Amino acid sequence: MIPSLLLSLLLCFSPLVSGHIRYSIPEEMKKGSLIGNVAQDLGLDLKRLRSGRARIVSGESIQYTELKADKGTLVVNERIDREQLCGDKASCVVKQELVLENPLELHRINIRVQDINDNSPKFKAETIKYEISESAVKGARLSAS
Repeated sequence: MIPSLLLSLLLCFSPLVSGHIRYSIPEEMKKGSLIGNVAQDLGLDLKRLRSGRARIVSGESIQYTELKADKGTLVVNERIDREQLCGDKASCVVKQELVLENPLELHRINIRVQDINDNSPKFKAETIKYEISESAVKGARLSAS
């Protein structure tokens, strides 16, 4: 409840957002895997991350990422299963905010989760025989029923 409330408050103050970065990662990366260097990508000093008590806030109940403020990096905190997170949606994006205090700064972080095609298709028959005539026109559509 508190993370959702905090995210809602942050979104109310969206004019305070001063940076926006996007990352793209494959689903199911191991815990601790590097997503990106937030400090470098936003042009922030590591001292600012520490003194500003930098933290990552998201609307998710699971904290998928972790900020390593001493290095300025964002790493995987929990394995991300794209199908579980986004279902059948064409695009799957984890939206987060990097929050810094004194003075308050908000930086949007969008992480696009790519499908690694770990769910093989299932067919009724294991083998399907298909006979195609040699006189078939190139590019013709054939029924698979």
